[in-house]
Amino acid sequence: MVSTIDPAQTDAVVLVGGQGTRLRPLTVSTPKPMLPTAGYPFLAHLLARIQAAGIKHVVMGTSYKAEVFEKHFGDGSDLGLEIEYVVEEEALGTGGAIRNVESRLRYDTAMIFNGDVLSGADLGQILTTHAEREADVTLHLVRVPDPSQFGSVPTDADGRVQAFLEKTEAPPTDQINAGCYVFQRDVIQSIPQGRAVSVERETFPGLLKSGARVYGHVDTTYWRDMGRPSDFVQGSSDLVRGIAPSPLLEGRTGESLVDDSAGVAGGAILVGGTFVGRGSTIGAGCRLDDCVIFDGVTVEPGAMIRDSIIASGARIGANARIQDCVIGDGVQIGARCELQGGMRIWPGVNIPDLGVRFSPDA
Repeated sequence: MVSTIDPAQTDAVVLVGGQGTRLRPLTVSTPKPMLPTAGYPFLAHLLARIQAAGIKHVVMGTSYKAEVFEKHFGDGSDLGLEIEYVVEEEALGTGGAIRNVESRLRYDTAMIFNGDVLSGADLGQILTTHAEREADVTLHLVRVPDPSQFGSVPTDADGRVQAFLEKTEAPPTDQINAGCYVFQRDVIQSIPQGRAVSVERETFPGLLKSGARVYGHVDTTYWRDMGRPSDFVQGSSDLVRGIAPSPLLEGRTGESLVDDSAGVAGGAILVGGTFVGRGSTIGAGCRLDDCVIFDGVTVEPGAMIRDSIIASGARIGANARIQDCVIGDGVQIGARCELQGGMRIWPGVNIPDLGVRFSPDA
């Protein structure tokens, strides 16, 4: 194996088949990777990073609402990419999903991405590690302050992976699987075909047992799993503020990002990485802190929203108070309502003026 890998001779495989259940009701109508995130579908930020790294050919492994991806991204030419789509007819797990796209690969090396992850890793450096170690598989491992929330992946002094450990209160390392891998194609071909396979629980441990060269590329770059509402809000905020890198937002980062077609009245305060989508209107005296406002939302004067997601077409009444909530498509929140504590309001719900809800699902 050569000591460098040409990104243009590397396939990118992006796994976007999940149903995004932890982000419901937002994902009832839209697959998670297509949710608006700092002005673009979340997946667009990853594709821009792939293109910036010099990778050209992308195979997208889809399943849930598969047609949405091709309708939006097409053949990828607008992004400087060549995108193909493979639909997973039944759930195959992460390993099965990788095996399912093998026939579309063009090269001997493939870089695999979990479509749920927001990352700042240097993709070229991960490929370099893979080449220098002459690895069969290289995992991006990120060091985190509290690894007890994740499975951990210890490595030896040379970076060779020693084990894949389940979540534990006292992990032996702060290195976790960051959801980005480099595979040699023959390893992908060895994954069983036509059945569900977990790459984390079956493929990787099996490779270690067989003596395969499995290495880690360890860094401390930005990393966030966007699966929960709180992480989705934080990830969008970090993109807006430039904490999480995206080629799509270069030169446009700050305390807020407002689409050119949106209207923000005088005296409204937008901070904390708040994003406001197309055609939305923010009334006078509103304060939006660390929020994601989708398209066509109306926030009436004096409303205060914090750490929340407001989906398309929703209306937030005057002087309402919303914190740590997910408000679904077309929801009508009356004036002076107070909602907080992880509440999720499903699409089309109408809460009258002064209405207060305590259930987490209204």
